[in-house]
Amino acid sequence: MIRPLSAFADNYIWLISDGTHAMVVDPGDAGPVTDALQQADLRLTAILLTHHHQDHVGGVQELVASTGAAVYGPATESLPTCDYPLSEGDHVGDTALQLDLDVLDVPGHTAGHIAYAGFVGGIPVVFCGDTLFAAGCGRLFEGTPAQMMASLTKIAALPHDTRVYCTHEYTLSNMRWARVVEPGNQDLQRWQEQATAQRTQGQPTLPSSISQELACNPFLRAQQPAVTQAASQWAGHQLNTPVEVFAALREWKNGFR
Repeated sequence: MIRPLSAFADNYIWLISDGTHAMVVDPGDAGPVTDALQQADLRLTAILLTHHHQDHVGGVQELVASTGAAVYGPATESLPTCDYPLSEGDHVGDTALQLDLDVLDVPGHTAGHIAYAGFVGGIPVVFCGDTLFAAGCGRLFEGTPAQMMASLTKIAALPHDTRVYCTHEYTLSNMRWARVVEPGNQDLQRWQEQATAQRTQGQPTLPSSISQELACNPFLRAQQPAVTQAASQWAGHQLNTPVEVFAALREWKNGFR
């Protein structure tokens, strides 16, 4: 079972459990994790980190001190603690949790950002941190547009039914922008209506899926003529390569309100 633990204004910490053992992904705050462990009588065995930002690692030391959990994280980033430094080609498995994940290098948001892709309970999943969001992607704090586009392309190549577990509830704001980019995208319109209803009921909009992102996320659709045309119009000149389109989309989204 995978469920979200809300933290801060819009973070999700993902809790993976089998009723006895648990892992968490990107615990920026120890409090929600500690509460969930106590309420369900779970033993935390591992912490998975995708990148070094404080809202993803801030609870790590407290959780390690209270549970002794092992910490897995990106090999090239500075983390509060890390028992198992990981990079692409490495593997994380847990028989009790039916967890079987491969590590992907996905730089862009940060220089050493990683994702975990594979299966939990036989269901295809990806824990992608702040690289891919529902209908959006992370800001480029430490990487280039070419790096981020390559990272997103890598994630987009996963099976279409892969569930996308990102770590922020940015979906509705991302969709408002995406509808400006592709106002005629009917798949996006339907998804926006669904997500709006979920938030009205206090439910998370996540996980999304690779198929939804391919159909609706402008950052994965930079080669679609409608997206290229919209980005070129926003930039004020013709954009000639997918990376140019992606870079314009990211700048457009940065300033969108």
